Amino acid sequence: MTTNHTTTPGTTSFLPVPAAAARIATPAGAAIALAGTFLAWTWTSDFPGDLTVTGYPGGLQVLTLTSAALTLLFALSGYGIRGLGWLTPGGTNSPVRLLALGTLGTTGYTIGAIAYDLGGVVNLEPGAWVSGIGALITAIAALGLPDDQPHTTTATTTWQRFRNSLGAPPARRTNPLPSWAEILIIAVAFGIGLYIFSYGIDTDYAELFIGFLITVGFAFTALHRAGLISRVTALTTKHRNVTLTAALVAAVCFPFTQQKEEYALIGANILIFATVALGLNVVVGLAGLLDLGYVAFLGVGAYAAALVSGSTMSAIGVEFPFWAAVLTGAAASLVFGVLIGAPTLRLRGDYLAIVTLGFGEIFRLTVNNLNGNSGPDLTNGSQGIPSIPDLDFFGFDFGLKHDILGFNLGRSANYYLLMLVFTAVVVLVFRRSGESRIGRAWVAIREDETAATAMGINAFRLKLLAFALGATLAGLAGTVQAHVNYTVTPEQYQFAGSVPPNSAFLLAAVILGGMGTLSGPLVGAALLYLIPAKLQFMSDYQLFLFGVALILLMRLRPEGLVADRRKKLEFHETDQLDLPEPRQSEETGADIAKAGA
Repeated sequence: MTTNHTTTPGTTSFLPVPAAAARIATPAGAAIALAGTFLAWTWTSDFPGDLTVTGYPGGLQVLTLTSAALTLLFALSGYGIRGLGWLTPGGTNSPVRLLALGTLGTTGYTIGAIAYDLGGVVNLEPGAWVSGIGALITAIAALGLPDDQPHTTTATTTWQRFRNSLGAPPARRTNPLPSWAEILIIAVAFGIGLYIFSYGIDTDYAELFIGFLITVGFAFTALHRAGLISRVTALTTKHRNVTLTAALVAAVCFPFTQQKEEYALIGANILIFATVALGLNVVVGLAGLLDLGYVAFLGVGAYAAALVSGSTMSAIGVEFPFWAAVLTGAAASLVFGVLIGAPTLRLRGDYLAIVTLGFGEIFRLTVNNLNGNSGPDLTNGSQGIPSIPDLDFFGFDFGLKHDILGFNLGRSANYYLLMLVFTAVVVLVFRRSGESRIGRAWVAIREDETAATAMGINAFRLKLLAFALGATLAGLAGTVQAHVNYTVTPEQYQFAGSVPPNSAFLLAAVILGGMGTLSGPLVGAALLYLIPAKLQFMSDYQLFLFGVALILLMRLRPEGLVADRRKKLEFHETDQLDLPEPRQSEETGADIAKAGA
């Protein structure tokens, strides 16, 4: 049964503001907010970022300036100014509306943070009031701009009308660009992404990072509504090899942009988390197997590498070369994956999830009891295996600083580059396996295992292969994690905890980013590791906020941040069949015209 919704032309707006007045007030308010960032916002430097300087924005003022400048730029693009039309191939007013709300959110948060930290609004200087009033004007005026898409009669509540006002039509088709221009656009896009990511990691205090999240969140959504993200996505899909090369080059450049060792360490841990999440994506995203104890395979690889890496507390007392330690960790995880998967993968759904959850807890309890008292002396119990030496690969000591191209790279940067090689290998394995016949069989099993079996697919063997491959990839990451952290302990490999990676956060990274996609788990893992690392003052409420974020994600974007076309169609029903429009040939059209005559 199909439902037909009557529509009216997209001349309605969320607020009853005259369109002419809204078009004038929106850029005017953005200009006022931008001008206010060049004035002092507070009289004392006790607030982080030193917002007392006139004529030179700093800290959170830079974020307000960026949001206001983008609002002004996209508002001028809506006027049809020559040379700016490429900014809005999709929506015209909805990007301006989102950017204006982002400007108001960043400015309002900054004013609230100053009042809270310094003890009242009396500590605000005129610059803060100017930017705040300008941001309020541009937000109200932007909400009075006409909607970009038709207004449906089903949007009766205020929330539905507000969501409709933020919608936008798909981007218009354009003439294809030369190949060199498309490649240049891809390179520029990754360069901008590297700058934004580096800026986010370099934030020195929590207030600046929260403002950064507000600005980036609204700006990214606005660019998506404007159609720029879909344009870039189409180019990256067309030039996949160029895209992977550009992503690798941008990732290699990251440690050269960092001045502090702790930020390079965050990057290395993000890569470890992302690599393990990508391995879990093989199991969950491609094969559709819900694994709640996946972090145990990371622990198996880490403990195996720690036992053979020459640690003074190792019960084995041997020291393998780096390549042999890596193969040992991967092989140990592979063996455990097969041993656990063979008797359990005949289960489905919740039963399989419960069994894998039990395996994760059994692993943690087992290594905790192998201390010489409750069991054999192998893992040193709750103390773990400390004093894991740094890697030495063909004379390159990863624990020492090295000068490369005039840049001084420390220990964390060295391990970041090493982990980047492992991530590239895992990406290659995931991409090749997902596009192979085996990958298509995994997708068939995920969609309907009974139908796949009826078509001749050996479901058990392929599920076991996915389980073993995912375990091996996690073991590879575990070998590097053991050396990065100097030690491995049982408490690092829980189902849920305040410090990722753990099974709950790994699964959330896959769901948040987008199951079955290549870049989705990488994006999800980066967000879920970076945000807790920067907002440590909220560690007591981390799991609560984590649950709230998942609820909002399931409500607003269940397919994930980076979703494939199958997931979009699955989670966003249109009540109509997605059939191509019938096309008539010129001869058929001429025959119809003659018959009509």
